[in-house]
Amino acid sequence: MRLDAWLDVACLFKTRSEAKRQCESGHVEVNGERAKPHRTVREGDRLRLNRGMGRHQDVVVRMLIEQHVKKTEARALYDDLTPPPTPEEREQRRLERIYRAATRAAGTPDRRRRRALRAAKESG
Repeated sequence: MRLDAWLDVACLFKTRSEAKRQCESGHVEVNGERAKPHRTVREGDRLRLNRGMGRHQDVVVRMLIEQHVKKTEARALYDDLTPPPTPEEREQRRLERIYRAATRAAGTPDRRRRRALRAAKESG
């Protein structure tokens, strides 16, 4: 089974195209080697996913299926070996979330705000 398809079915990425993009940019390793999206995944393979900001997720493939299942059922497809975050990491993540929320509010408008701005422009 293709790596990008399995990552999507296992709900480790939201879409297959996102999984493919992450593989192509070198953020996914299989058994310690950078993996391309078309690489074949087998049971027992160890995956390391770069989650940004220095974080990563380690998983071991337990089962392969080709059809989508619920996210709770998809967790049975892999063993998550990622250690739990330390209290310092939790605090750092909390501060990152606060910072991103503050910068987003001041920067790019969200969907509702964009629609309101577009309507105001069109009305004159």
